[in-house]
Amino acid sequence: MGVREAAFMHGLKLILRNALRHKLRTALTVVGLLVAVLAYGLLQTVVDAWYAGAQAASNARLVTRNAISLVFSLPVSYEARIRGVDGVTRVARSSWFGGIYQEPKNFFPQFAISDNYLDLYPEFVLPESQRQAYLRDRKGCLVGRQLANQFGFKVGDVLPIRGTIYPGTWEFVIRGIFDGADSTKVTRLMLFHWDYLNESVKKTAARRAEQVGVYIVGISDPENAASISRAIDAVFKNSLAETLTETEQAFQLGFVAMSNEIIAAIRIVSYVVILIIMAVMANTMAMSARERTTEYATLKALGFGPGFITLLIFGESVAICVVGGGLGLLATPPAAAMFKTLTGGVFPIFEVSPLTLGLQAACAVTVGIMAAVVPAFRASSVRIVEGLRAIG
Repeated sequence: MGVREAAFMHGLKLILRNALRHKLRTALTVVGLLVAVLAYGLLQTVVDAWYAGAQAASNARLVTRNAISLVFSLPVSYEARIRGVDGVTRVARSSWFGGIYQEPKNFFPQFAISDNYLDLYPEFVLPESQRQAYLRDRKGCLVGRQLANQFGFKVGDVLPIRGTIYPGTWEFVIRGIFDGADSTKVTRLMLFHWDYLNESVKKTAARRAEQVGVYIVGISDPENAASISRAIDAVFKNSLAETLTETEQAFQLGFVAMSNEIIAAIRIVSYVVILIIMAVMANTMAMSARERTTEYATLKALGFGPGFITLLIFGESVAICVVGGGLGLLATPPAAAMFKTLTGGVFPIFEVSPLTLGLQAACAVTVGIMAAVVPAFRASSVRIVEGLRAIG
């Protein structure tokens, strides 16, 4: 072993001994770092989950809605006129139902759709036999795999939904369960026949019949999305129900934008957690360095330079943060899975991304470095005589 290797091993032993000198203090600091890094990771994952639906949306589909608000619907007669616009390949209907399953806390999206709706969503994988069974049953419905797993739904189950926008108790028969093409696809929703909804509304509230919430528009070239959107809106300009057409991704981001303040608050809290643990870590290192002032002065008297003292303090701080941060990283994925279960599937996609894990690791290392700056500077700059005098 060379001189450099021996010096390195000696320094490493000193760092480990210093870190374990006050075992309780070190253990509590490690626990604090674990909790802080874990909390940061979970908060960042909540933000990612908020954007999951928008990120999974397609730019190859457009959404046409009432220009005033989503609260107002569009006439069913618009479908043929939208289909006649150049660049449009397919048009499907979709209306928000907004019913309640058993109790309000069991909320999940329900949409009344036209029969060609799934042709626009190849990411929803449904066996052909189940699709045919659904098409044959007027009261049939389809549920996503995430929703089926949450409530234990099976094909053939009768699903009672209490209407809010459309009063009454509606009974549907589950004729199929569709999967997502990959894990990023949100399948926590229910789909049923728009014709069934329209026929029922005709009997109870005729004025509300023949209305569609939004039109899902398939286009031939995503690069022409903007021009096709303008062309669709131009068709209905100055009509009683003007339209606003945008890509599906922009449409989804519009909902996320309504919660910008909440998302910003979550981000701020996640960084405040890191700042707090940085202050705690800095205080721990300051206490340790102050207690060892005499030892550092002795090392200087023996010929060790300020750089060696600085290395000892930075090494101890980073080592503690790496252990605490590493444990926090390991705990984040199972904690996220537990959080998803406890929240009842409010976030269908709640997975810790590689970026979040990277940010957690970066935060842990940054805390270790920043917490050691002031103690290292003070310890390395102390004069030998003053340091030895501190023994009293």
